[in-house]
Amino acid sequence: MAERMLVFVGSYADGSGSGVYVYEFDEQNESLTLTDEVSGLRNPTFVNLDAEGRRLYSIVEGTNGDGGKTGEAAAFAIDPAAGKLELLNRSFTVDAPTCHIQRDSGSNHIVVASYHGGRIALVALTDDGRVGEQLDVQQHEGHGPNGDRQEKPHPHSAFFSPDERYLFVPDLGIDRIRAYTIDKERGKLQFHGETAAQPGAGPRHMTFHPNGKLAFVINELDSSITSYHYDAEQGTLQPIATVPTLPPGFSGENTCAEIAVSEDGAYLYGSNRGHDSIAVYAIDTAAGTLTLVEHVSVEGEHPRHFALTPGGRHLIAANRDTNNLVLFRVDKATGKLTFTGKSVEVSKPVCVKPAYFEV
Repeated sequence: MAERMLVFVGSYADGSGSGVYVYEFDEQNESLTLTDEVSGLRNPTFVNLDAEGRRLYSIVEGTNGDGGKTGEAAAFAIDPAAGKLELLNRSFTVDAPTCHIQRDSGSNHIVVASYHGGRIALVALTDDGRVGEQLDVQQHEGHGPNGDRQEKPHPHSAFFSPDERYLFVPDLGIDRIRAYTIDKERGKLQFHGETAAQPGAGPRHMTFHPNGKLAFVINELDSSITSYHYDAEQGTLQPIATVPTLPPGFSGENTCAEIAVSEDGAYLYGSNRGHDSIAVYAIDTAAGTLTLVEHVSVEGEHPRHFALTPGGRHLIAANRDTNNLVLFRVDKATGKLTFTGKSVEVSKPVCVKPAYFEV
């Protein structure tokens, strides 16, 4: 069996044009080749990839009977040999537009986060991988000190702990990381506890270290990353330290977006929108602290998302405002990034997910 790497991209789209894209990535030639694109979906911005099950899930913006925005999700079957997607179904998820989609490893559930609605929803997946019924909704309450961005709750994402006993939801609007458990028999989200971020920080996305003992949260509003000790037994986060994502002296406007840890756990990456860079840090796994390695231009504007490829040899940045995917080489010994000179044009990319498939 041969291996083929495919890269799936979600984007802002009005529904008349393409919104989800599939590329083949040839690592040796460092080339991205478009193999498929899906139209008819409004703002399928964030995607979740089940490579083992050969399924892709995307959020979709729907409308209710009054013309208001709702959340839906679409399920696709992946044909790795052809690099094609087949729509299986799309279904209602929550009564507000969504910004993020997560899935458990057993593909029993998806969890969607609604930034504008201030809530998250638990949705069933069917045995054949389709989007099923909404099971539960949890509404967040409160606000933060930033009146423009924190006037109400804004959950921005949901992430399972490594053992999937807990679900963590960074809420930008209330400066909290809320934790839930899932009652699988009843199909309910159970509130477990919460961790306070710095006032005005605006936690957005998070990632766990491969050792399962550390977690890192990127804070959108104050351009910082906070490291935490993660207690897997108690399902709690204890803050260790916070570092800035911007270089000294930068005075322009900036918001942060995506965060990722290398497969070997040695380096962490975070994106700056405004400074338009990837900040690279070395991780002290014993202390849980971060040391800046470098800032690298994303060769575009507004890096809404990025991903390290399987094996960690490349990083693909999705620059929304310059409509391009930009390819970087990763020095795995130092964590440093080098622009390959390769970029492909894609309209308003928001999310990029690569994976290997046997074909």
